Amino acid sequence: MNKIKVVIMGAAGRDFHNFNVCFRDNPAYQVVAFTATQIPNIEGRVYPAGLAGSLYPEGIPIHPESDLPNLVQAHQVDQVIFAYSDVSHETVMHRASVALATGADFRILGPRATMVRSDKPVVAVCAVRTGAGKSQTTRAVAAELRALGKRVVAVRHPMPYGNLVQQAVQRFATLDDLDQHQTTIEEREEYEPHIVHGTVIYAGVDYAKILRQAETEADIILWDGGNNDFPFYQPDLLIVVVDPHRAGHELLYHPGETNLRMADVVVINKVDTANVEGINRVRANVHFANPTARVVEAASPIFVDDPVSIRGKRVLVIEDGPTLTHGEMAFGAGVIAAQKFGAAEIIDPRPYAVGSIKETYAKYPSTGQVLPAMGYGAKQVQELETTINAAPVDLVLIATPIDLRRVVRIQHPTQRVRYELQEIGQPTLAEILKAKFQ
Repeated sequence: MNKIKVVIMGAAGRDFHNFNVCFRDNPAYQVVAFTATQIPNIEGRVYPAGLAGSLYPEGIPIHPESDLPNLVQAHQVDQVIFAYSDVSHETVMHRASVALATGADFRILGPRATMVRSDKPVVAVCAVRTGAGKSQTTRAVAAELRALGKRVVAVRHPMPYGNLVQQAVQRFATLDDLDQHQTTIEEREEYEPHIVHGTVIYAGVDYAKILRQAETEADIILWDGGNNDFPFYQPDLLIVVVDPHRAGHELLYHPGETNLRMADVVVINKVDTANVEGINRVRANVHFANPTARVVEAASPIFVDDPVSIRGKRVLVIEDGPTLTHGEMAFGAGVIAAQKFGAAEIIDPRPYAVGSIKETYAKYPSTGQVLPAMGYGAKQVQELETTINAAPVDLVLIATPIDLRRVVRIQHPTQRVRYELQEIGQPTLAEILKAKFQ
């Protein structure tokens, strides 16, 4: 029988997972290539033989997504599998049109085909868009589970941008582990807050192996979702965060709408800073898409060490990179802090951007006069540092989830902007978790 030839479209995360659980040891299929987008410097590499299995002794090439039509034609591909997240429904169908025009089928693999089952209970925290407030919600859930006496181990959606074989299973328990694994800024933004709060966190490439190792030291597995993807593990409780600053997006982005419709609990975040119209629109959309979900409303209050030092200053605001780029937010907590604490001016960093930082602004023109904390490699980290230090400012506001000063040498005075989840009214996450797991 002829094998079904496949190309998997991805961004170094969901694509690798789908291959591992659905195609790696499946003799009915031949995966001829991955295509890549969103992530710098991933195309032109190979998904290595050490992870690809015995059917792929030379590994699998990774091509730029723009090569898709040529790949389908050259290999007579039967199926194109779409496997990345936080893109509009319109974008997904444009990609489908490209694939269908070549004569291939276009597929999206669903939760039943791709979720791995755990021997331990799983709580998953996901979102409808990047930057909705998933990270602080995950930290709050971890704290509540620990208060119930549970050993909690977090597993983070993949960000494998280095040596994929070495990153197959990664465990982070200390800040030194971040240096040992040579993590990027984006990885640090997700791992460091867990470590600081006392939670062991796993990540990597092979999520079945990761799960089996994490289960050995956990009572409960906490899935920490990436972008707006749905979980890699079958959850016993799915918590999904929505963002009234982008009201309507909960029904317009893939696979965020899937998360919303599957959710057991929906957290409407940022009700302290969003306008009433946006909050009401989100409430109505949640009820429309998932009327049985329990709804928790929450704020993300902002803290700085010395708010007085911000008043009257010209400030450079650094925000979480993915939130500004494919998350399409023009601002985040840093801008809100600058406005709240009386900064005289937010300096536009774009005239001072160099190298790949300048290219990021060109690729994501919706980014406002803030600096995305891009740092996918040593060269980009250096370009970020150069951009920061070239800006004529009195103060730098660091609104990334990590202390960026551990990675970048900043010559200006700095203030960190922090934010945590603050639930408003009832039900609360504590009540829901206690009822489920006590």
